[in-house]
Amino acid sequence: MAEKNPGGAMGAAGRAPAADRADAIRNVVLVGHSGAGKTTLLEHLLAATGTIQRPGRVEDGNTVSDFDEVEVRQQRSVNLALAPLVHNDIKINLLDTPGYADFVGDLRAGLRAADAALFVVSAAEGIDGLTRLLWEECAQVGMPRAVVITKIDHQRADFDEVLASCQAAFGDGVAPLYLPVVTNGNVNGLIGLLSQKFFNYATGTRTEKEPGAEYEARIEEYRGPLIEGIIQESEDESLMDRYLQGDPIDTKVLIDDLEKAVARGSFYPVLCTGTGAGHGIGTLEVLELITQGFPSPLEHPMPEITTLDGKPVDGIACDPDGPLVAEVVKTTSDPYVGRISLVRVFSGTLRPDMTVHVSGHGLADRGHEDHDVDERIGTLTCPLGKQQRPAAKGVAGDIVAVAKLSRAETGDTLSEVDRPLLMTAWTMPDPLLPVAIRARSKADEDKLSQALGRLVAEDPTLRLENNAETRQLVLWCMGEAHTDVLLDRLAKRHGVEVERVELRVPLRETFGGRCQAMGRNVKQTGGHGQYAICHIEVEPLPSGGGFEFVDKIVGGVVPRQFIPSVEKGVRAQMERGVVAGYPMVDVRVTLYDGKAHSVDSSDMAFQIAGQLALKEAAAKVPTLLLEPVDELSVLVADEYVGSVMSDLSSRRGRVLGTEPVGTGRTLVKAEVPQLEITRYAIDLRSMSHGTGSFHRSFLRYEPLPSHLAGKLAAAE
Repeated sequence: MAEKNPGGAMGAAGRAPAADRADAIRNVVLVGHSGAGKTTLLEHLLAATGTIQRPGRVEDGNTVSDFDEVEVRQQRSVNLALAPLVHNDIKINLLDTPGYADFVGDLRAGLRAADAALFVVSAAEGIDGLTRLLWEECAQVGMPRAVVITKIDHQRADFDEVLASCQAAFGDGVAPLYLPVVTNGNVNGLIGLLSQKFFNYATGTRTEKEPGAEYEARIEEYRGPLIEGIIQESEDESLMDRYLQGDPIDTKVLIDDLEKAVARGSFYPVLCTGTGAGHGIGTLEVLELITQGFPSPLEHPMPEITTLDGKPVDGIACDPDGPLVAEVVKTTSDPYVGRISLVRVFSGTLRPDMTVHVSGHGLADRGHEDHDVDERIGTLTCPLGKQQRPAAKGVAGDIVAVAKLSRAETGDTLSEVDRPLLMTAWTMPDPLLPVAIRARSKADEDKLSQALGRLVAEDPTLRLENNAETRQLVLWCMGEAHTDVLLDRLAKRHGVEVERVELRVPLRETFGGRCQAMGRNVKQTGGHGQYAICHIEVEPLPSGGGFEFVDKIVGGVVPRQFIPSVEKGVRAQMERGVVAGYPMVDVRVTLYDGKAHSVDSSDMAFQIAGQLALKEAAAKVPTLLLEPVDELSVLVADEYVGSVMSDLSSRRGRVLGTEPVGTGRTLVKAEVPQLEITRYAIDLRSMSHGTGSFHRSFLRYEPLPSHLAGKLAAAE
């Protein structure tokens, strides 16, 4: 691309970059696996525009976007972070996302807030399976994309090899805009294929000159397919005719068509960067692509908007003067400021201290009664890492942080009080790793509930379950790394110490055969005593049969008013279990005989008799432990199908079948006991190198094998 003035530094320190027009804004999300160089690239972009004095280093813990103490310790991103900058009078909102699969919720939030994506691929490590999946996810929503190959100055880097792997993984439309120039093993510049200029970085700053004759063949090899791809994907037929006739085409015309092709989501330019000199080789080229080649919010399709009762709303556009429609894409807590909401404004203008209507899926899905509320927002800020710089307003197309939205959660919609609207929520992954915890002390227990409530409000990929059956507090997480971060935040941010405990799976009991038993509750205490005798017959029912109570009393041996008392007592004992303390299911109990006393019989006496009868029955015939069985749907790449099926069989699973899904992926369906899949989220990720996903749903209870039942009984 043609070089322009690389100015546009932020100006006065601490002042937020501002843009009053949507066409002067670019919202760009950085996507790529952990270690690909997203955060380092962001640092060099900030430094190149004067937003910061010098780029920080992940290893030193001083980068702008990785400011959370967990990120500093682990040296990787775990949160979505916003870093605005200005280049050539264009405000660029860069969204740095985590590259680890456990934090895909923040990544999807970044995709929602952005209008284009920069896929960051390391020249040293190449492409992983997760990056391929994210590319497909962007393709499904038509997200404009470009590829930045980082670390081209690494000793193991091979630009041509990584470019070929990108083209193989991402498909048609992937073409380089620049080629690295390597001299004696060092990358000292880039060749712009559109401008046909050599940008020399050998001295630490970028200078421009004509490329030597030795590069002509390489330029021609890549320039022709690049121009053809741009013209074809921009659907500029007249320009294609001129190109085929051999007419010279002005670079500016090609850049205009490049923007059209990228905005369509069908052409994906490739750039390359290194960090060996100055602000980084290729940094200015990335800024030029973002400002000249990426679409503005005006070109971004508006998400579906409805009224609160679900009626579609048309005619809303990215207009600062339109009705307010904004969305909370990220929620965090600051120990000094309180709750901070990162908000993408899609329509209208957000101003400090205005009152907005909060509605949405976040509040409703979490069981809040007040899921439609009016709230007065606090100050607006433009965050740069942990710095919160005041912002006068947030116009349509911009991203700002809002303080003191105490009831709004991630995914909620902010709109006008007199015209409440709702945006269709984006898809969030289901947390599938259960982790049981308990407070370490009584003081921790008192603070735990409030602290967990704040974590749930911040993180839509966290689900909290208070299991009444197992009497355990269970965090449903995305993976082990996600769990570690949550527990770390409980301890460091909220001062609550917890410890992990072994997860209990809710089992059931049932009778292994038919028998008769008697419940005798006869006591004399000097006054009114207790007198109740009941004879019952118990028999197991098929799986899923539940509970049946049959009344076969004749002759009034048990008065009619006490027959429900026997049933009530039996039900109460079934809830408590008769052997291992698990609820009893799939049983038919028949009351066929009994005795009563005119004075000492009572409702409570017959309840106790019913309980005693069920206990006696359990002593006469074997009782079985039943385990829950889930239906599993596992989606993996074809190359991992064999490993997954073998693993499921080793977990006592029954594979029901497979079916192809798209190209190169297979859905495996199986029935697997819950006891065997408590850590399946971790194991599947390992087996499939981060590319597998699964869904589970309860199916039925089945008898637990005797050898496992013995182990559980011994553990109890």
